[in-house]
Amino acid sequence: MLISSLLPLLTHYSLGFDLVTGPDDTVTLTVIPRKAEGATNSIEPSETRPISLTASAAEIDAELAKGADGALGQLIASRKTLADQIAEQRQAAEAARAAAAEAAKVKAAAASSKTTASNPVKGPTPTSPPADAKAEEPASLW
Repeated sequence: MLISSLLPLLTHYSLGFDLVTGPDDTVTLTVIPRKAEGATNSIEPSETRPISLTASAAEIDAELAKGADGALGQLIASRKTLADQIAEQRQAAEAARAAAAEAAKVKAAAASSKTTASNPVKGPTPTSPPADAKAEEPASLW
């Protein structure tokens, strides 16, 4: 029952388990999602938060028997939905980044073609003498 309840998580993660007995015959089952070996996608820190269930052994068994309708199944479904939303947001951000880069290239190409197409008026060069200067006299600052 436990493994079939965790199959949705096993498709995305490698799982670790911690099982601890507590006072009054309670049991804490902790499921620790980790990045699966060979997985190419990155995992958000929120996706790897441990999932803990604390109850009596019978209550945990009953909750796991509910499968997708139980607390663990609903939490797994919520995490999967959130992980899918994160993946969609990453794809949208990458598409927007690529579109912005393409628009910047087009804008830069248009700007460079405008500057090469226009013929700027050339003024006197800074090393040329003033218009009223005489060749036999030195240049004056006054």
